[in-house]
Amino acid sequence: MTARLPDIAREERAAIPLPLDSAGMQGVAAMLRLDGGLLLPARAELAVDLPDPQAKGIHMSRLYRLLDERASGEQLSPPMLASLLQEMLNSHADCGSRVARLALAFDLPVRRAALVTPGLAGWKTYPARLLAELRDGAIRMQLGVRVEYSSTCPCSAALSRQALRDAFAADFAGAQSVPRDEVLDWISERASLATPHSQRSAADVAVALAPHGERLPLAALIDTAEDALGTPVQTAVKRADEQAFALRNGANLMYVEDAARRLRLALEASFGACSVRVSHVESLHAHDAVATASTPGWQPLR
Repeated sequence: MTARLPDIAREERAAIPLPLDSAGMQGVAAMLRLDGGLLLPARAELAVDLPDPQAKGIHMSRLYRLLDERASGEQLSPPMLASLLQEMLNSHADCGSRVARLALAFDLPVRRAALVTPGLAGWKTYPARLLAELRDGAIRMQLGVRVEYSSTCPCSAALSRQALRDAFAADFAGAQSVPRDEVLDWISERASLATPHSQRSAADVAVALAPHGERLPLAALIDTAEDALGTPVQTAVKRADEQAFALRNGANLMYVEDAARRLRLALEASFGACSVRVSHVESLHAHDAVATASTPGWQPLR
């Protein structure tokens, strides 16, 4: 007969009788089932509060099993998360827990077509983070994603145009008119005399989710952010696509402040409350330019 194994978390009292805001696990490997049956690896953080000052600890294995059973077996959705949070609390009724938290981080692969070349496409991954909390019967959820894009500095563009204008004026000083072909040849030879600086940039955006929504609006969130910026980084390209990308950059000159404002406006119009953080990894400076914007009253989940 197997001897009964001790259960320290249940049977012993805390040496220091104090309540805890939360106790749980982070870096838990999990599999998530998304729309269409797509199964993705993820990292999870999950915790409950421990209001009983005498309780030795929570039952982490209960939380682990709940996550493992639900995440890979059911499609990820706000109702599924709400149910999982409630089960986390139910599993810790003996601890008096009133707060359950869950965070899921994963990379979403998306197939993206080239800008102009028919049939050309490639894969892009978008880091995503889903946060959910059940506190005293109220549920809050937030969905975040990182979008990478190109940003061209408006100031350097203006300075480049000025340098080009000055060079043209110097090369054709005294001429009352310049033949069209001569102007075109000059442009071909000298138009890159000074070029604006661009840099790869990143936007971390987050929106509030309704707990009763049937699906996670991942694709819509990504598309809304990329459309607002106008210059998302590309996958497979040919020369025609690279030229189209250069034209997009020229049509979307932006400081980091411009990008943050564009994103907030677009996200609020489509999703309501949101938070934005943008970073331009400068090619002029050795430091980055950053800006944040959020809907008044936004309270981030952590």
